[in-house]
Amino acid sequence: MPKVVRRIFNPQASEGMSEIERRSPFHTTVPFLDLSRQHQEIATEADEALRRVAAGGDYILGREVEAFEREWAAFCGVAGAVAVASGTDALTLALLASGAVRKGRGDEVITTPLTAAYTALAIVNAGGVPVFADICPRSLTLDPAAVERAITPRTRAVVPVHLYGRLADMQTINNVAARYGLTVIEDAAQAHGASINGRRASAFGHAAAFSFYPTKNLGAYGDGGAIVSDDPELLERARILRQGGHPEALRRATEGRNSRLDEIQAAVLRIKLRRLEEWNRRRRETAHRYSSAFERTKLIIPKVRDEMSHVYHLYVVRHAARDRLRAHLDGHRISTMIHYPFLLHQQPLFSSGARSPLPVAERVVGELLSLPLHPHLTEEETSAVIAAVLDFEKDAE
Repeated sequence: MPKVVRRIFNPQASEGMSEIERRSPFHTTVPFLDLSRQHQEIATEADEALRRVAAGGDYILGREVEAFEREWAAFCGVAGAVAVASGTDALTLALLASGAVRKGRGDEVITTPLTAAYTALAIVNAGGVPVFADICPRSLTLDPAAVERAITPRTRAVVPVHLYGRLADMQTINNVAARYGLTVIEDAAQAHGASINGRRASAFGHAAAFSFYPTKNLGAYGDGGAIVSDDPELLERARILRQGGHPEALRRATEGRNSRLDEIQAAVLRIKLRRLEEWNRRRRETAHRYSSAFERTKLIIPKVRDEMSHVYHLYVVRHAARDRLRAHLDGHRISTMIHYPFLLHQQPLFSSGARSPLPVAERVVGELLSLPLHPHLTEEETSAVIAAVLDFEKDAE
């Protein structure tokens, strides 16, 4: 998961500059993300919510959590939600509650190598074996044909990751999964509000897992997650498993967790949820500015089909000279990140999960660069990023 990056440059650097120089986009400092701006927008409501929770004396799985679960399920368009302590736990418990994975059986779960390590870690925590399939070069999400090639008699589930804020090809993945009797659990940690033909992330699989880590499109003031599903039995099992030490859980054969969302995080999430669609709109607006400006450059920019609503958790481009571009932007006071620098099948913990080369993922991983994009990025900052990228392209000609 990305951490917040704040770069503070010497304020005296502008001394001696003319007014025109000071207003130049090349003298604009652009942090990758500054969550204090988001807080400023909701500060009054957040302070009131925190006082209300503190005064109420009900701090874990109380009324705020119950209300947020109802509101989040309604937003996603599914029957119910179960709030837990993190996105990793949400995916772990979704796999366990689905019944697809059991410890000690060698159950395989197919997923993408281009994602945060927490995706594969959740599979391991549930007792499964992560198996990696290649990705589509256009979307960078799981390739359904590669999924089918990776299926063995031990395969029990597929975890598509809705990477960077766009949905994977869920219709085709579901078709493959149905042919082989596989469970589909969506990793929607980066796709709050993303949709295809009006159906939002979480409405395509047996269940979905969300993260509310602070940097997400819908982020808490700490950590948090949720399992969402249309299956009432799966949701009930998830509720039991999130309190693994309670008698109801102990009577079951499946190990649970101590994974509960607290009331403060739920209260904050309820406030932010009311603004999520507007914040996603701002993200799309900035992304469209970037894409329009970069259309004729050597950058490979995100392409979105007409029926898809991308929520741009991250704006990720590809460039053959990624490291030089990143250094150039750093020199222009623009912070960037790489999501993700290492493919999971190349890491020791998960190295048994690739049975063959994954050529697309292995080709693109060295080209990926995340540019600053969030709902509180200013027009001046957006212009500075565009100007610096175009300056790099001009120098490279």
